[in-house]
Amino acid sequence: MSQSDLEIRNAEHRTHRAGWLRAAVLGVNDGLVSTAALMIGIVSAQKNDFVLTVGIAGIAAGAMSMAVGEYVSVRSQNDIEESDRILELEHHRIDPAGELEELTQIYQSRGLSRSTAEKVAQELHAHDALGAHLRDELGQYELTKARPMQAAIASALSFTFGGAIPLIGALSPSLGGKAASIVAITFLGLLIAGVISAKTSGSTIWRPTLRILFGGALGMAITASVGQIAHISGL
Repeated sequence: MSQSDLEIRNAEHRTHRAGWLRAAVLGVNDGLVSTAALMIGIVSAQKNDFVLTVGIAGIAAGAMSMAVGEYVSVRSQNDIEESDRILELEHHRIDPAGELEELTQIYQSRGLSRSTAEKVAQELHAHDALGAHLRDELGQYELTKARPMQAAIASALSFTFGGAIPLIGALSPSLGGKAASIVAITFLGLLIAGVISAKTSGSTIWRPTLRILFGGALGMAITASVGQIAHISGL
């Protein structure tokens, strides 16, 4: 076996990261884009004195909003999983033979012969009938189980980290330089976030990175336009 084959063979699956990686990627991207866009909007509206204050307030509000939103949404997934578990328990109580046949048919649909599927289903039922149905019928796995607190913490921390990056650009003394600095350092942050998320998830680097960069640029451009319109309108 070659060295590259050994590396592939020993590579770690990344499914167990799904519970926090999505929240972390979303958080850092949202923190970068929303904070930078907010400050660029303020700069475009010629409200230079409020840029840092608005940026810090935006980070605090965004981090809390992301954390609560992630917790509530992932908790809802937990509730669905728990409801399915209770319903499956009732199915086993009412019709255990029917549940055994259902599991047998599932294994048959995956390519096992009838006799082998029956044997596998019987042995799994004898060991942990509920666990077998939750896993093979409903797709509930421990590795991908919804973890609301983990998602909330990952989202809040990553948003705060992402949002802090554009604040560095806001330290530029001139108004024009401030906007350019915010944009430049935000793009750098988006580039780093894209590479790290791609590496963490095991995907190719450039496609997700370019997607993040394009989305960030669009968000900042729209917000800068709104800020400019507000300045021209005298708001």
